[in-house]
Amino acid sequence: MTKRNRIGVLCMVLLIPAILLATSIRVAPSTLNIGSNGTVVTVHTSLPFSSVIAASVTLNGLDIQSWKADARGNFVAKFSMTAVKALVNSGALSLGTAELTLEGLTSSGDAFSSSTSITIVDR
Repeated sequence: MTKRNRIGVLCMVLLIPAILLATSIRVAPSTLNIGSNGTVVTVHTSLPFSSVIAASVTLNGLDIQSWKADARGNFVAKFSMTAVKALVNSGALSLGTAELTLEGLTSSGDAFSSSTSITIVDR
């Protein structure tokens, strides 16, 4: 008779809760006219510029176009207005009151997310 060794393997999964940072945002323009010739939607945050990984930032899933620091040193994100208008054309956003959500990561790996409402018109 052959003696078999049985080796038990214990697997442990360590779940580390992600920290979701709160930030406030302000979107310009606050009223988006689908018929306008505007080119940029600007999102002002309360996060320090140096703490944000700019390439990770999205607005309702849209990639960031450019970024900068404002006079207070806070992160400012810019998105293509054509791309935001395309969200309306696709039905992802509706005329009237619409919610925009900015998401991204900080340099320490923490996620942030903030939403605000804007008005969308077609004049």
